Amino acid sequence: MTTINILFIGDIIGNPGLEITQTFLPGLIQKYKADLVICNGENVSDGKGCTEKEANLLFDLGVHVITGGNHTWDKHPSQEYLKVEPRYIRPLNYPKGTHGNGHIIVETSKGKVAVVNLQGRTFMSAIDCPFRAAEWVISKVKNETKIILIDFHAEATAEKMALANFLDGKVSCIVGTHTHIQTSDERIMTNGTGYITDVGMTGPYDSVIGMKTVAAINRFLYQTPQKYETAKDNVHLCGIFFKVDTQSGKTLELERIFFPEFDKAVNKSNAETSSSTT
Repeated sequence: MTTINILFIGDIIGNPGLEITQTFLPGLIQKYKADLVICNGENVSDGKGCTEKEANLLFDLGVHVITGGNHTWDKHPSQEYLKVEPRYIRPLNYPKGTHGNGHIIVETSKGKVAVVNLQGRTFMSAIDCPFRAAEWVISKVKNETKIILIDFHAEATAEKMALANFLDGKVSCIVGTHTHIQTSDERIMTNGTGYITDVGMTGPYDSVIGMKTVAAINRFLYQTPQKYETAKDNVHLCGIFFKVDTQSGKTLELERIFFPEFDKAVNKSNAETSSSTT
């Protein structure tokens, strides 16, 4: 049996998220012997979008595909970059004519893998149906590869779980993104699809989903727009690892990844070592 190892890094938030990714991603690639590395980068450019600058940093680290979401178009340079960089994809189910591509087929040492980006509609923009878009793209790529990973960028857990059940056995992996809160429901579904409702964010946890707390609180108190500012402290990295059978396209193993910034992790480890010896 031949398998492929896929590593997915959750929503990277601004410079804090980018820096912890730069610190840990090379080691994670080595640990999991990753054949394919994907990250969600819709917030990597100071919390809004992804420009060529941030994308190149991620590609240089070993990322093969950057996925997006509803903030993909928040910076004009992000929109322009979509036109020229096929490795930076946006949700497939935006209206026809939207800049960029919603999927890509990547050549790896273990064969081809299709990476698809979809966006939910519950509590979000009224765009095309992600369920029908998924059916269409699966029919388009299935003759090239059985290994298909979907980043489903959606608000509602019910919509994510519904899509997972709808596509169970038709795709290899479904990774939920967007809410920035990691869920602990990772599993291999009945027909072999690896799934997690939300992989979580790679960014500052002393925040409101990556945003400085004062501005976030004022949005709720006063119901008025506030300046978005990326927080900086208590940075964590979130991700998920999948081992997939290249012949069947089914997930065989998966592991959720969550750990704090390096200095705190080291301090905690040292403290535990000290206490165990006293």
